[in-house]
Amino acid sequence: MLGQHAEELSVSTRGRGFYEITREVDGLVSASGFKTGLVTLHVRHTSASLLIQENADPSVRTDLESIFSRLAPDADPVYEHNYEGDDDMSAHIRTALTSVNLNIPISGGSMVLGTWQGVYLWEHRTHPHTRRVHVHITGE
Repeated sequence: MLGQHAEELSVSTRGRGFYEITREVDGLVSASGFKTGLVTLHVRHTSASLLIQENADPSVRTDLESIFSRLAPDADPVYEHNYEGDDDMSAHIRTALTSVNLNIPISGGSMVLGTWQGVYLWEHRTHPHTRRVHVHITGE
């Protein structure tokens, strides 16, 4: 029988960086009892994003951060929007270049991810925040 389940994860960050949430999301998928389906994640912020990325070698995440610091540097004089500090507009640009939503298939009661794939919240602000991720699971 087809069903739905929704919950919200709270992710505390220590500032800019990657925060793996794979276990937490997979725990919600498992608790839903669905064997097949789809999990949709949505981060409810405009200065953080979601992505599936390498979870074995941390240098991948370091390199991503380095590239994004070139693409959207903090305190660029071209920015008009800086109400919350030098990292304000750069955080919005980083979010615009990535995604606030993910869809991941469910099979056998777990998310279908590759061997080295993990689900991450990417905090784009330099200060700590508490981020909310809405998790919507449909399945049977």
